[in-house]
Amino acid sequence: MAGHVPTNACHCEVSHYWIFLSSTIRTLRRRKNYAFSRRILNVKVFNSKTKMKPQIGIIGCGRPDKGQAVGHVRGYLDAGCEVVALCDISEENAAHLRNKFGLTARVYTDSNAMLAQEKLDCVSICLWPHLHAPVTLAAAQSGNVRAIHCEKPIAPTWSEAQKMVEVCAAAGVQLTFNHQRRFNVPFQTAKAMLDAGEIGELESMEAYCFDLFDWGTHWFDMMFFFNNETPVDWVFGQVDISTTYAIFGVPLERFGTSHFAFKNGVRSTLVAGRDDDIWNGLRVRLNGTKGSLEVGQARHSDDHELRILNSADGWKPIAVEGSISGDDAYLKVMAEIIDSLQTGKKSLLDAQNALATTELIFATYESARRRERISLPLEGVEGHPLVELLREKGAIPEGTMVS
Repeated sequence: MAGHVPTNACHCEVSHYWIFLSSTIRTLRRRKNYAFSRRILNVKVFNSKTKMKPQIGIIGCGRPDKGQAVGHVRGYLDAGCEVVALCDISEENAAHLRNKFGLTARVYTDSNAMLAQEKLDCVSICLWPHLHAPVTLAAAQSGNVRAIHCEKPIAPTWSEAQKMVEVCAAAGVQLTFNHQRRFNVPFQTAKAMLDAGEIGELESMEAYCFDLFDWGTHWFDMMFFFNNETPVDWVFGQVDISTTYAIFGVPLERFGTSHFAFKNGVRSTLVAGRDDDIWNGLRVRLNGTKGSLEVGQARHSDDHELRILNSADGWKPIAVEGSISGDDAYLKVMAEIIDSLQTGKKSLLDAQNALATTELIFATYESARRRERISLPLEGVEGHPLVELLREKGAIPEGTMVS
């Protein structure tokens, strides 16, 4: 295709990204010269002398000024990439996104047509979960895409999630998932402090959020992140399905709990629910041999905070820039996945990391369905155990798009 950049010459300028990173590093170093600040410094800056830019496509543009695509485009542009193709079933939505950023991208209403006609270094998939697998597989098998960055949760069934990872690996296509909170400064700072021994050796973690799937994918992922991607040995889960609802086409429980053991002995618990009598904030607490760290949003508070308990003086707040859900994470995410594509280094958002999180989610639901502890790896499960449980009760909520 005319104007396409050869795959061995994909470089991009990241001057704005470097400025943002410098600010983040200064924040970390005000605490101490933690290892994580050095890790951030190791991100490769693309050759600013070349005019070659990675070619990017977006599938799923969202309603005007809503959805994840805005963050994806902003991140790619900040990393010096060129967004050349936009696809949405609503041509109006795609055109709005193009105009918002002043792009010259070609607009499609059929993702298969876009994948057949464009030569892309990376494509972002910003669709509802039930569409992730078919579009990811089409992109991987098109022969025209080098990397795929997909929104989370991976997929509404365990078999689809596994197939996405397997097909991309077989096709030699880099696959990452947008667990972007790994790049938010409060979480990065907490990880750096944990690694520096501020609370001793990690013994347990506890987390709180709205649900086990849509929000849970973030919190399970963060616990893997804090525990250095250590595999999980077993999980015991329970759900309250006295009332249910669907978000992005996937049914969710009223309340849910997941208690699990990592193979290094660290025990963790996630408690989920929206009702006021169980709601306990959006946060993760790390408990070590010498104290505790807590990052997130406390109950009945709009403040995002990081605090530490490692002395008789009680909890102490730690000043950090940004929040647990700041859009600034996209600037780091897109630069990092493009750097991984260029250098071959494993991304923090690598598909295998996301698959471990997804396995834990479905194993939690399977534990609730069987009413027994589940050992990993998860076997004998293909679909979504919660959907099967709801089907048995004849209680599939309206809006469900999971077969």
